[in-house]
Amino acid sequence: MINNINKLSETQFIKLFANIFENSRFIAEDLYRKKGDGFKNFDDLTNKMMDIFDNTTKEQKLKILNSHPDLADKTKINTLTPESKKEQIHVDLDQCTEEEFKEFKKLNDGYKKKFGFPFIYAVKDKSKKEILSNFRQRISYDISVEFNEAIKQVKKIANLRLNEIN
Repeated sequence: MINNINKLSETQFIKLFANIFENSRFIAEDLYRKKGDGFKNFDDLTNKMMDIFDNTTKEQKLKILNSHPDLADKTKINTLTPESKKEQIHVDLDQCTEEEFKEFKKLNDGYKKKFGFPFIYAVKDKSKKEILSNFRQRISYDISVEFNEAIKQVKKIANLRLNEIN
């Protein structure tokens, strides 16, 4: 697989990796520049991509956080990136009851008001009950704790997305 990735044109490469970190084409562009003669293996590619993210400014990280969609926002399900849409549909966040949609909306609104970015959680293999429980818990966190947790979740999502390519 890594040989195929190493052979991609710049345009193909950036298209493939632009949404590993939600709507963060600049990370894919930087990763392409770091490719040089090619990545040794997929772990090399992954480590370089995570390093790019880790070394972005706090403002860039906040921009990436704000690129993430609200969970279970039935009014926006069709405007999600393909990756986010797949992740939310896979755990039935598009099939919430009216009561669940209302709770997600209330939590999303309160969370964004408190923290200034959307709630981010790597939902793969989680149930709606687990997601809501995590949401209810994290909304009570301090901003510095929650910012770090959101960054951790963004990296988990990125790793899950990379694993789907590999």
